[in-house]
Amino acid sequence: MEKGKFRTITLLADIVILTVSFLVMVWTKPASLRSYLPSHMPFFIGLALMWIIVSLINGKMHRGKIINFSTLFTRILTSNIIAISITALAMYSTRAIEYSRTIVLGTALLATFLELFFGSIYMAYKKAVVQDYEEFDKYKTFKKPSEYDLVRGVNGHRQWKEEHSEVNPGIALAIEKECGSEMASAILRMTCSNFTDHTAVLSTTTVFNITSLVKEKYDYIINLHKINDIKRLDSFFDAVNRKLAEKGFFFCCVETKDQRKHRLLKKYPLLLNYIYYFFDFIIKRILPKLKFTHGIYLILTRGENTVLSRAETLGRICRAGFRIKQESFIGNLLCIEARKSGEPLPLNGNVYGPLIALSRVGKNGNMIKVYKLRTMHPYSEYIQDYVYEIHDLRHGGKFKNDFRITSWGAICRRTFLDEMPMLMNFFRGDMKLIGVRPLSKQYFELYRKEVRERRIKYKPGLIPPFYADMPSDLDGIQASELKYLDSFDGHPFFTDFRYFWKSAWNILFRKARSN
Repeated sequence: MEKGKFRTITLLADIVILTVSFLVMVWTKPASLRSYLPSHMPFFIGLALMWIIVSLINGKMHRGKIINFSTLFTRILTSNIIAISITALAMYSTRAIEYSRTIVLGTALLATFLELFFGSIYMAYKKAVVQDYEEFDKYKTFKKPSEYDLVRGVNGHRQWKEEHSEVNPGIALAIEKECGSEMASAILRMTCSNFTDHTAVLSTTTVFNITSLVKEKYDYIINLHKINDIKRLDSFFDAVNRKLAEKGFFFCCVETKDQRKHRLLKKYPLLLNYIYYFFDFIIKRILPKLKFTHGIYLILTRGENTVLSRAETLGRICRAGFRIKQESFIGNLLCIEARKSGEPLPLNGNVYGPLIALSRVGKNGNMIKVYKLRTMHPYSEYIQDYVYEIHDLRHGGKFKNDFRITSWGAICRRTFLDEMPMLMNFFRGDMKLIGVRPLSKQYFELYRKEVRERRIKYKPGLIPPFYADMPSDLDGIQASELKYLDSFDGHPFFTDFRYFWKSAWNILFRKARSN
């Protein structure tokens, strides 16, 4: 099936599903079709238009982007939530509040359920014939590397020591008693080369058990209990830091959000597993991150079995004054070995809020706060050096395989929604419309000295020269910025005017996007 034909069929199917859902919800009302159908038709037309537009932009109707059950559910849920949210906002802003909530919400929910149901049937059919899929090679190229692929490519098994006969028998026995012989053997191969007589092995979730360790300082602290169950995680890591000697080691393990998702989807039958995961996502991923629902989350879960991404876990560890040495998947957990590198850094306040203020290098080298929508997992700012170290830069000067970016964040970056709050910087006078990109201190240090000294003489801009020249690497980006600054010195207004329209053309027609 050609992509154009596939998109046409899915578009028609989407319209049919949405129409049927709307009619079903209208039929449930006492006055039925005569009264509610004419009065709610403007709502339905607005929702249908927004539903289709968002679906096309988000790839819900794109065969190349719907490649498995995970992408199917992600595309459908994100597209539909965005569409109904924008429609509801438009209704509220125009004071169109006379519409029935049953019809408004019911239409969206029923349509979403039907899309998931029929989409799952179609995907089950496609999965059954995937070996004969003509574009399977393209599918493999398009598919993002999994956490297992990324960790395996970083340093997981390369640093393991095959022999560990010199390990203190007490340490080996303590680990084996808690984890079993197979996992204990894997942990020892990963960590034992750094063991000393000042090694502590625990399986705890409380700060008290760390601070009450007998010795004042340790060379290695191993905590075998998964950190998802630690309620005061930042305080826990800080306590470990204080108990470690200079350049001491810390070992911990976590069930990442991707591992949790895989476990839940495998645990229950098809369709039922995604329904269960949907509610788990709401309770475990959304409720704890909203201030007004955090209390409900604590009542339901008592703060146990917290969902943590790989990026957030590594970020929390690095914030606490550690440097990541190696990662490895052992059993159903991601195991991490880190080394103390300094004192813990202060927390940046609300780490889960949708709007964040990023510290960036501005004019004259002064640090300014640049406002953006959150597109990365919490604590991601603490592992920028680590991401650069293990993945370097890719085409366009961005980090390769940047696992810090969320699925929602990737959508925001492609549609530039994440950069809308930077208009506040424009009105405050920190930035101008066209100019060099405001950089973090770590990324700024990657530039050559002469470029750094040159670019801080100007205000950074909302639209950087990158979108006009579209360079492919860091050297190209620096050359592009110097070219812009040279032109700006001679003809400021004409230069910005030309770069604005060239950038707009590339963004609209040449698919220049942030990732």
